[in-house]
Amino acid sequence: MFMLHRSQPARCHVTTMKLDNCINIDDLRTLARQRLPAPMFHYLDGGADDEWTLRRNSDAFDDYQLLPSQLSDISNIDLGTPLLGTRLGWPVLLAPTGMSRLFHEDAEYAVVRAAAKFDTLYSLSTVATARLEDIARETPGPKMFQVYIFKDRGLTTEFVERCKAAGYGAMCLTVDTPMAGNRERDKRTGMIMPPRFTLRSGISFMTHPRWSLKALLHGDFELKNVAHRVPASNTPMFLFDFINGQFDRSLTWKDAEWLAGLWGAGFVIKGVQSAGDAQRALDAGAAAIMISNHGGRQLDGAPAPVDCIAPIRDRVGDRLQLIVDGGIRRGTHVLKALAMGADACSIGRAYLYGLAAGGQPGVEKALSILRDEIHLGMALLGTPTIDGITRDHVIHRPRPASR
Repeated sequence: MFMLHRSQPARCHVTTMKLDNCINIDDLRTLARQRLPAPMFHYLDGGADDEWTLRRNSDAFDDYQLLPSQLSDISNIDLGTPLLGTRLGWPVLLAPTGMSRLFHEDAEYAVVRAAAKFDTLYSLSTVATARLEDIARETPGPKMFQVYIFKDRGLTTEFVERCKAAGYGAMCLTVDTPMAGNRERDKRTGMIMPPRFTLRSGISFMTHPRWSLKALLHGDFELKNVAHRVPASNTPMFLFDFINGQFDRSLTWKDAEWLAGLWGAGFVIKGVQSAGDAQRALDAGAAAIMISNHGGRQLDGAPAPVDCIAPIRDRVGDRLQLIVDGGIRRGTHVLKALAMGADACSIGRAYLYGLAAGGQPGVEKALSILRDEIHLGMALLGTPTIDGITRDHVIHRPRPASR
């Protein structure tokens, strides 16, 4: 059986759920589940093994209490956030997530347009269903490209050259995927690429005709940024086999240093969880790290990112920008992360739920919900600016373990 989602406040009945009725991120998750066939939803929603880390990513925020500063002048709330050489309108960016076409026909284009509209940074994945050049032309907003160091170093070098030519302001190296995690939901639902009807998944596809019809008529699920390097084949999963086969298990920090030198300013390392690795990232030339466990999709049992912030900040000081990636579902989650020492947070599932629920308007709904919650939270916390949020505003009191 699939793991049950953590308990949430009451919401609209699922049979009447519409985008306009969604008032929080979990409502968007409910609507996404209604609209996606099971293989697509559980690919988006699931994690590795028993999904302990997946749940802990969000639950860990409950161990932190916000302590307001009263009688503060909050007549002007400024959410502006400096990050990677630019200034974002608020302290949330959109994390790189693969294959957005699985969740809506407008794919990555809907997401990058929403990011620009909400004055924040969009990160494009290597395994996107849109070409990096096309995404670069879509909006003038700030963009980052997520990359792996492949066995084929020529492919990685090509990404650097293409991103520089296209005007990307930052490059993000993912380091926590030497092998793919054990994602049991995908095995149970028969998730394969490209999506197709099987005995296991057929009923779910048939009961979601809106998604299935659009996939049949406009089902371009090609991984655009690597397809040109793959020999022609009709074998299902061939592109995925290529990507997984390209992961280089011999990588070291020397390779990260090589890529940092190749890219230059605005180099980010994603997947760091320890203070020691944060120091190594700094030494390798990173300007920022994304404290992340890959959304609980890799090593089950890894700590929640919010629990990693303080020791990392204490180790690197102000020499490295910290982006917290994982479990963000509320504006108060962002405030707690900032109070512990983060510079910004990134979201993945939160905006993908919105994408699945309603395309670009759904992504905008997700961003609007979180931005409004952050604005309100800052007012109630008594902190009119982002840099005014400090450890004085948070108390870490872990809850007793449940038996």
